[in-house]
Amino acid sequence: MERAGSAESVLLPNLSEEEQRERTQVLLFDRLSPYLNGGRHGPIPAGEEVMTAIPQWSSRIMVLCASALLLSQVAPAAAQDKAPPSPPEVAALPAPEPEVESFDLRTTKRLLGDFGGARTAMEDAGFKFTFILGNTTSINFRGGLNTKNTINNGSRVFYIFETDFEKMGLVEGGSFYVRLLQEWGDGLRDDLGSLTHPYYLIASGGEVSFDLDKWWYKQTLFDGRLEFRLGKLLNIVDLLDRNAYAANYLNQFSNQVFNYNSTIPAARALGAYLKVQPTDWLYFLTMAVDPYFSQTSCSHGFNGFDTAFGDDAHFLGFWEIGATAKFKSANGELPGTYRAGWWYDPRTKKVIFDDLGGLRATQEESGDVGFYVNFDQMVWKENDDAADKQGLGVFGRYGYAHADVNAVSHFWSAGASYLGPIPSRDEDVLGFGVAQSMMSKELREEVNSLADRETVYELFYAIKVAPWCVITPDLQVITNPGGDKNARDALIGGVRVKIVF
Repeated sequence: MERAGSAESVLLPNLSEEEQRERTQVLLFDRLSPYLNGGRHGPIPAGEEVMTAIPQWSSRIMVLCASALLLSQVAPAAAQDKAPPSPPEVAALPAPEPEVESFDLRTTKRLLGDFGGARTAMEDAGFKFTFILGNTTSINFRGGLNTKNTINNGSRVFYIFETDFEKMGLVEGGSFYVRLLQEWGDGLRDDLGSLTHPYYLIASGGEVSFDLDKWWYKQTLFDGRLEFRLGKLLNIVDLLDRNAYAANYLNQFSNQVFNYNSTIPAARALGAYLKVQPTDWLYFLTMAVDPYFSQTSCSHGFNGFDTAFGDDAHFLGFWEIGATAKFKSANGELPGTYRAGWWYDPRTKKVIFDDLGGLRATQEESGDVGFYVNFDQMVWKENDDAADKQGLGVFGRYGYAHADVNAVSHFWSAGASYLGPIPSRDEDVLGFGVAQSMMSKELREEVNSLADRETVYELFYAIKVAPWCVITPDLQVITNPGGDKNARDALIGGVRVKIVF
């Protein structure tokens, strides 16, 4: 029998696969038979003991190994005679269509939506714009100076533009903010004779105005531990004397006395602001603004530059220190913030005294100072979900100013606010507060013996109709409007509507 020296010589082209396999086995046995029979061809005679023969179990192992080796050479050669099968044709899958965000008035954050993703794309690129309308309709039901034809409607429209230089890849931690303000309506202050505006949202004096309300450059450093701003700043409401439950007249308390301390000199002017937060629970801030700026300057196109850099080098100075606290309860942490601040006013003020109808010369003082304290604290939480803020919070303020040059020398306010007061209305807010402005001793003793104190009571319920719309009805009682003992107590009411476009 022919002994092939390679795998190719074993194969014959006219044999089938089964015949090729049988032929291979015959040739393999023929090649290995000398080793299995002690070097002799053919079978071992019966009864003959061959000591040199390989044990039977070892022989079988060798046969299996040799067979595997030979078949590994034969199989590829046999496979070469067959053409590889062609892959089945697969139909191309259609490209997925881009997802389009559905517009739902019940869930969208802004009434105008996302413009098909354009607003989100702009914000990701570092540019954001927001338009907010705040409208108030109010009426004086009784008391005050006048109750006839006191139905009043007014609005403020905020046009807010923000540029994030970090997202633009320009300045890490840098941003620029601009707010334009359009307003109309004069509110009820003149009908009541009150010290402050009962509806802070409408306080333009009845005229339609459009102003560059605020603008600043903001820079944060050290992971937000240090922040400073330069530009046209608003001290109260925005930057100091803040409060978690009483500092947003759009959908919290409406009366001006609940939005900031009446003894603090309010200013919206060119200036600088610095805040340092060395730890998570402690901060210190200071700011200085032009004391002579007025909206008249703004309407004439100067926007405060004429007084900030043209008059005396004076500034209104403010300093505040605050600490945050988190008390433990059965349903989780109860956050709160405690603040104390003081201020300096360089402007010249008239001393309050009896000038005997002009017979005594006017006296003036400058360099007025005062201080204030402020706190907000959550006192009860509905459940143990850390992300759920439903519960009861309380707040309080107190302020002092020199009685010889300020009509209001003492001020305090206190109140409570409940988020989610009604089951299934988790984002509504119910609030009640009391505030009192106490007239100075000098005013009472030297000028007006009827000067006493004005007290404001306010109850509101903010209904979150949708993320972009909040409707807030309220009732207010003002006793001794203007701090006059003889003034008629007033009962007023109103409805505010906040819409985010």
